[in-house]
Amino acid sequence: MSRWAPVPAPDLADGLILFDGVCVFCSRWVRFVIARDPEARFRFLPIQSAQGRALAVRLGVNPDAPETNVAIMDGRALMKSDAALSVLGMLKGVRWLGTLRHVPRWMRDPLYDLIARNRYAIFRRTEACMVPGPDERARFL
Repeated sequence: MSRWAPVPAPDLADGLILFDGVCVFCSRWVRFVIARDPEARFRFLPIQSAQGRALAVRLGVNPDAPETNVAIMDGRALMKSDAALSVLGMLKGVRWLGTLRHVPRWMRDPLYDLIARNRYAIFRRTEACMVPGPDERARFL
């Protein structure tokens, strides 16, 4: 079994996305999801928060050097491309991208890993987590 295979998370709310809050790319991902999720199905938790760190450790993600975002879907914690594609599959206008989950993980995750490894160099990093606007604040834990 892969270290990044889905793991049971029945006690966590579906639609929770754990993300790297100081990563500019990851913060843009969160804003992308918010813009295409008018039903507000997704909630967000930065890994740099106390609750985010604890959840990361529980799920096997290093909170000091996260290699993946996490999405809780159907009582399971999804990692890497599984997480991203599952979320995309539920978003208005890009739902079709969710069909890429049919491509085997061993083919998808290397691209995810390449982006994840280089995200700070390509997209930069901030000193503090993103600050949601007043309309978005309720969607963040």
